[in-house]
This record gives sequence, C-alpha cells and structure tokens, in this order.
Amino acid sequence: MAARVGVVLFPGSNCEHDVVEAIRALGGEADIVWHGDRSLGQCDAVVVPGGFAHGDYLRPGAIARFSPIMGAVAQHAAAGGPVVGICNGFQVLTEAGLLPGALQKNAGLKFVCTTASLRVDSTHSVLTSAVPHGTVLQVPINHFEGNYTCSPATLAALRAGERIVLRYLDNPNGSMDDIAGICNDGGNVVGLMPHPERATSALLGSTDGVPLLRSLLATPSAVLEV
Repeated sequence: MAARVGVVLFPGSNCEHDVVEAIRALGGEADIVWHGDRSLGQCDAVVVPGGFAHGDYLRPGAIARFSPIMGAVAQHAAAGGPVVGICNGFQVLTEAGLLPGALQKNAGLKFVCTTASLRVDSTHSVLTSAVPHGTVLQVPINHFEGNYTCSPATLAALRAGERIVLRYLDNPNGSMDDIAGICNDGGNVVGLMPHPERATSALLGSTDGVPLLRSLLATPSAVLEV
C-alpha cells in the first residue's frame, strides 16, 4: 500500500501543491489538510510546507502554531509518526516546540533564492534514513529567515545525538554550524530550509530531492489515524 501523506495548508502557504505533486510522482498518495481541521485523517506522514503561514505577520510560524491542526500534528509526532517541515514549515515546527532552536533573518538581511549544496550528515531521520552519509545534494532554497540558531547546550545535544541531518557546504544565510536541517530525538520529526519538492525533475534543474522524499515514503508510521 502506498504511503499517504497529509500536506497541511495554512492561509499563506504556497508550496502545498508542489509537495503533493512530488509525492504523487514518486508513487505516494497525498492529500491537502486544512489548518482549521482537528484531525489528520488516515495519514502515514505529515508535511508542513513552505510559504508565509498567516502572512508571517508576527514572526514566521508564530501564529500557525496555534492552528487546530497542530494539536493533531503534535499527537502524530509523539506517537512516532513522520513529520517534515520544509522552509516555513520548519519555522512552524520550531515555534510549536516540536523542534528546538529558532530561525532568524539571514545574515546580511538579504532574501536568498538559489540552489544550495547540502551534505547528508546523519541518517538518523525519516528524511535521510535511505540516503548514504556524506551524500552531497543540490537543492533549491528560497527564504529570508532561514538562519538557524539555538543555545550552546542545544547545539551540543544536536551534535551528540546525530540530529543535524543536513549541512550547507557553502553557508548561504549564516546558519549556526552550517545547519540546513535537524531532527528530534526520535528522528521522526525533521525540519529543513531547502525545498526537496522543487528538486524532483531534471526539468526543475535537479533530482536530488528524490532520495529524501523516497526515504520519507519508505518510513513506516506508528500511527494511521489521529
């Protein structure tokens, strides 16, 4: 049976259909889940996509964390279900307390839209479990507030737990320790600033997002309905 992925839609999200199309192209099933719902339905995995949830008017993700669906996302994560936050979705997961640290404005206060070279530095996550350690990927980035920061103690814990899953080879935003993506202790919750859904076809310039998304689709979920 194909994995079913719920893609959360907030007012201001703009990458949800990109994620749906990418998942379906790889043989998975994908459905849009409205932020006002309180259930994920029959989802094996959840993706919180990029965009500008609630306009990012307070700060990215700060309002989205209070949407009703986030309770179901938190329950899904607590039960071991895969949850991936991409770009603005990463910001939402940090604001919701599902991942540590925060995303601040890029170094130089400049919006960055380019292709970044990423290195897989941990296979301890639902997004990288099927990708060899040390693999270098070319994946697009598109953000103004992607500069990851955290306390020294949190950084030490991320390093010790092999929870820094992706690092930039040429840091584009000033992110601490070149961090492009992290996971929780269990490896089932992942946040990353780059957009793997935009790197699934040679027509898009890269297929390097495919192994990441295939890894997600191959990960069994502990929860079928929340």
